[in-house]
Amino acid sequence: MTKLSVVRASAGVIDGSAASADLDLSAEVCVIGSGAGGAVVASVLAAAGVSVILVEEGGYFSTADFDMHEAHTVPKLYQESMQRATADLAISVLQGRAVGGTTVVNWTTSFRTPEDVVAHWATKHAVGGFHHADLVPHYEAIEARLSVHQVDESAMNRNNKKLYEGCKSKGFAVAPTRRNVYQCMQTGYCGTGCPINAKRSMLVTLVPDAIDAGARLLFRCRVDRLESSAGEITSAQCTLLDASGYGVTGKRATIKARRFILSGGAINSPAVLLRSGLNDNGLVGTRTFLHPTIGVTGLYDEPIEAFYGAPQTAASHAFAHRGDDVGFFMEAAPGYPVLSATAMPGFGASHRRLMETSSRRTVHIALAIDGFHDDVPGGTVKVRPSGAPLLEYPIPPRLWEAFRTAQRRLAEINFASGAKEVTTLHDPPVTATSDKDLDRLDAAPWEPCRVGVFTAHQMGGCRMGDDPKSAIVRSEDLRHHVLKNLHVIDGSVFPTSLGVNPQESIYGLARLMATRLAGR
Repeated sequence: MTKLSVVRASAGVIDGSAASADLDLSAEVCVIGSGAGGAVVASVLAAAGVSVILVEEGGYFSTADFDMHEAHTVPKLYQESMQRATADLAISVLQGRAVGGTTVVNWTTSFRTPEDVVAHWATKHAVGGFHHADLVPHYEAIEARLSVHQVDESAMNRNNKKLYEGCKSKGFAVAPTRRNVYQCMQTGYCGTGCPINAKRSMLVTLVPDAIDAGARLLFRCRVDRLESSAGEITSAQCTLLDASGYGVTGKRATIKARRFILSGGAINSPAVLLRSGLNDNGLVGTRTFLHPTIGVTGLYDEPIEAFYGAPQTAASHAFAHRGDDVGFFMEAAPGYPVLSATAMPGFGASHRRLMETSSRRTVHIALAIDGFHDDVPGGTVKVRPSGAPLLEYPIPPRLWEAFRTAQRRLAEINFASGAKEVTTLHDPPVTATSDKDLDRLDAAPWEPCRVGVFTAHQMGGCRMGDDPKSAIVRSEDLRHHVLKNLHVIDGSVFPTSLGVNPQESIYGLARLMATRLAGR
């Protein structure tokens, strides 16, 4: 049996869908969420001898479940079966839902938080509890555990190679990315769960580490609310879910602990606080950032096959800093059949043409860096009457301008690397056949639901800062400003977006904070 199989079968793992009665559990620390934040915290605290229970809403999967068929894997592994979207349906939200969280389905791209971002937080958002240098040893430890290393240029698939070559040709800064993989076989289907456990996600690393160190894991368990009294959280009240992950069993769980760590992510962590009535300063759920993303597809004479090979091995930050204008960075995205069919514009014959030529198409994206301008304040997480989260994210004019500029740069890159045509994700799609046609792209309908906009990076909503009037948690230890035994440790605490893929930023910050907690 593999180590993961042994861990899944251990007494420390509780399947909420199989519980025959209500559960009453207790520990010194309850960690809610097993993704990039929660798994790190649980592993550090458990290794320090702390009694930990790790709670996860999603299922506990293994390579047997990761068969590279989107119809089988997407409903299991994504929030709302990958149908999560903003309230106006203008932005599609890709977010994981499983033991290991989004790290199970992300595309493995690993960046440290840029130093200038941490400095901006200090000067603009009263984040004084740490400096960039404090994070560095934790990045190093995580990189060693997760086998993070830079990709060799020779390992780029054609989709990434076209981005890389096009940027080089245009004189735009570009570099290979770093990935958290070990003995990767380049299947390309990172977004549907790694079929060989090459991806060093939380599922196969720090969650098993935590369990090996004595932590317990309860999965298929949704935290409905946190009960509080006299300035402390007293318990987590939970609903147990059935094996599908969407129905309920009729059973409940009550979890008591001395300390609670909320690590549900930038949409679910604010939702838990809102359902619990824990919003004293009215800021919970506000300043939620998405790196809202647009894309283009370039058609080539030769095969591209964007569905094979490592999904993201090249990235350009040439336009990350644009002064008064919103910056953006550029990457490649995998061309899985269902994901492509969902993202490709048009209807009927026009959509069919795009899909029939999809094996010869690149998929290149630009991610806007939101949160650094006063008129780009992000979105707001609310809760529906059912208690489910609802994200509102109005797209302001400055973001539309960034999208327009980014789309033009992406088209230029594709033409520079040999594309015969470039098609946008507008409805109806707009196609250019050379650099001379780029003005047509600018004139496309830049309006909600008239162009495909996506997010795989959710940040903010429980911002950190040392002023309780403008933040939810303090930056020294991410403890709640009002509730003295509640911490929020995940990407929701970022006061802005990052300008880089967020997983390693969450790992590093979580490890720093968990180490401080363990020391106490």
